[in-house]
Amino acid sequence: MNYKMLGRFLSLILAIETASMVPALLISLFLRETRPVIGFLSAMAAAGAVSGLLYVLTRGADSDFYAREGMVCVGISWIALCLFGCLPFLVSGAIPNFLDALFETVSGFTTTGSSILAHPSALPKGILYWRSFSHWLGGMGVLVFLLALVPISGRNEGYTLHILRAESPGPTVGKLVPKMRQTAKVLYLIYIALTALNVIFLLCGGMSLFDSVCTAFGTAGTGGFGTKDDSIAGFGSYIQIVCTVFMLLFGVNFSIFYLILLGRLRSVFRDEELRFYLLTVFGSVGLIVWNLLRNGVYGGVGETVRHAFFQVASIITTTGFSTTDYEALWPSFSKALLLILMAIGACAGSTGGGLKCSRIVMLLKIMKRNIAEVMHPQKVKTVRLSGKPVSEKILANTNAYFAAYIFIAVASFTVVSFASPYGLTENLSAVLACFNNVGPGLGMIGPASNFAGIGAVSKSVLIMDMLAGRLEIFPIIVLFSRKSWQRG
Repeated sequence: MNYKMLGRFLSLILAIETASMVPALLISLFLRETRPVIGFLSAMAAAGAVSGLLYVLTRGADSDFYAREGMVCVGISWIALCLFGCLPFLVSGAIPNFLDALFETVSGFTTTGSSILAHPSALPKGILYWRSFSHWLGGMGVLVFLLALVPISGRNEGYTLHILRAESPGPTVGKLVPKMRQTAKVLYLIYIALTALNVIFLLCGGMSLFDSVCTAFGTAGTGGFGTKDDSIAGFGSYIQIVCTVFMLLFGVNFSIFYLILLGRLRSVFRDEELRFYLLTVFGSVGLIVWNLLRNGVYGGVGETVRHAFFQVASIITTTGFSTTDYEALWPSFSKALLLILMAIGACAGSTGGGLKCSRIVMLLKIMKRNIAEVMHPQKVKTVRLSGKPVSEKILANTNAYFAAYIFIAVASFTVVSFASPYGLTENLSAVLACFNNVGPGLGMIGPASNFAGIGAVSKSVLIMDMLAGRLEIFPIIVLFSRKSWQRG
């Protein structure tokens, strides 16, 4: 284990987090929010001090950095981000309980959007901004941002691939351009451009600048923390339509946008994951609209389609915004579809969570191949995705990921069911919502409620689920593996 290089990365990550608190601090200073100012200054001082100490202690670090270090670096960096990131909530008194403050912060950085707050609009503006900005920072990945911004070493850039693989969502990570550091820059430039465009469209709908920026942060990171108690329900249909479109855009693999910029539209149309994603969205909307109209939930077709599209987009992209209390109003069939969409998730290489559409497609193709091999044992068939052969290593990793996903989900559900005061529906949806980084669940933790009453043990389990879900499971497993910390 290259401890010095690990410490060097951690020092730079904490420096980025310290700098990221400056806008929230300035907002609190401008609005004369005394306690949030103290909270941000305390957090910045603590993170800055640890960052400086680590930077001094890791001078002359060897740049050799391999897959094991990449996994551990990502895991420990995210835990440190959340621990220091919760200090503004805790010190300011906005969330005086440590576990609750940590839960809210982990939910923010992992872009989950599950909240323990009944009235988020009552938070000071500086704290509210930091809460939403954590979505944007965690959406594309803090270490990806670091790779795009800071050259760690000129001698060996191999670490960039290991970091990007460990933090980026999906079964594979490819280069958009020859160098991985340039790939990180391209990803963030697209991310920033789409976020800015989202803000402009929201402003055109009459939303205030503060609400527009915070909502765009939640949409871009597919996080779902809103500035209002009723999420997006209180805004007009134009705002809701804009949010729907941008949620779907941020659920798309960012390499698709790069291909569009290059004019390679044929490659875009051949992308099987994109086709599966769009087919799932429109198919789910069609079924839910039919179910809602059949039960007379809303007044007309237009309103029904708007709510159905919004909630499908919000759940499949794991954003978690809501325009309606689907828990109380929607029939069981429609809510069951939302639970399925929670697990499917968005595209690989997006800011969304879940299993990812590409994994679902590959699992279906693996199942199809296995059935063919049972029927024709001598026949050898290669699995292809978008016309390209998928290596057996990636297929094996996909199977391993799915097995780990099922094991963790079942184990978490068992513990939460034992410790939580809620029923089966709430406990199952809580695990699915947090593990897939969705946000609201069903029942007592639905879109009109929160996670405050689920219990300390359950919150602790769900915090680990949120981290494991955002980091694609294996960095957290590797981080807590004894062998990972052995030298050599």
